[in-house]
Parts: sequence; C-alpha cells; structure tokens
Amino acid sequence: MKRIIHRIVLAAAAAGMVACSKGMDTDQGTTQNPTLETIAQRRSVRSYTPQRVSQDTIELLLRSAMAAPSSKDRRPWHFVVVDDRATLDTLAERLPYAPMLAHVPHALVVCGDSEVSASWFLDCAAATENFLLAAQAMGLAAVWTGVYPNADRIVTVQEELALPQHIMPLAVVPFGYGNGQEQPKDKFDPARIHHNKW
Repeated sequence: MKRIIHRIVLAAAAAGMVACSKGMDTDQGTTQNPTLETIAQRRSVRSYTPQRVSQDTIELLLRSAMAAPSSKDRRPWHFVVVDDRATLDTLAERLPYAPMLAHVPHALVVCGDSEVSASWFLDCAAATENFLLAAQAMGLAAVWTGVYPNADRIVTVQEELALPQHIMPLAVVPFGYGNGQEQPKDKFDPARIHHNKW
C-alpha cells in the first residue's frame, strides 16, 4: 500500500513539473499547485499509441476512481476493464460515436448498481472524473464517452459485456498513451457565475 501511495505522489509531482515547465500558471503567478495543474491540463484524447498500460498503473487509476465521494457512502460503482482486442473492436463498431475504441489498447466501462443507489450515476460520474484526472497526472490520456442515459447505448454495452440488467453503464473511457497534440481548453466563463441569486 505504501508503494502505491508513493507512486501516486510521484505521478502527481511529475505532472506538476511538466505543467510548470510549460509555463502553466494557476494562481496569478504566485503559486504552483500540482493538483490544480492536473485539473487545468486535463484534455480529451481520441488518438492513442498501441503501448499497453501496466496492471500496476491500472490499479492505481482504479484506486483513484474509487476514492470519489459517494452519497451515503454506498459506492454503487463497478468497473469493467476491457483490453480484449475483439471486444474493443466490436464496441467501436456498435458505438459509432467512439471510433477510437478500435485503436486504443484499453477502455474502462464505468457502471453503477441501480439496486444499491438511485443516484448511482452521480457517484459514478465523480469516479469517472477521478479516473480521468489520475490518468492525466500519470502521463496517460483518456476520453469520457457517454453511455447513460441513451437507451440504445446502454443496451449495446450491457449486451457486449454481459452486464446484469441492474448494472447500468455510465461511460466508456478509452485510455492509454496519447498519440497526438491535443491541448487543454480554457473553459472558464465568468458569464456562468452567479452570486447569491441568479
């Protein structure tokens, strides 16, 4: 366990050093914070190399996902790690909005148990974001491709992965080593901020 925590800390520090070397500034030129750097640098990547991610690294990513907040601590999430080439190719064919599945070595299917919690999709969304941020911090690339609440997509993923009916897929997250130059987007918009009242 200590080794795993040590690796997470090193990955976060490395991410912060990379961001700092690119001139990233999260606090008006006064402070560098690795967590804020990781959040600011996260981007959606749709092109990957064939290099596989080690099982130790995947476990760290999943530990990060499961560190997410959960309503009443019910933790309704389940995760299906897909690295079978035939399954990824089939998912790419049946989910035309996610063609990158045909070229990525891994995908994570984030699912929720609807019998454990009616708000499973909220908890699973938090877990998905944790996974994406951990991937960014560790020098990996990923993209959130939505499944829920689209009924056709839900059925497709349930069928392909033999999910029980009460296990609902929220998202398919291709992940691996990026093969492109995707840049993070500055999504800050003061017009979306309201104080005290609308």
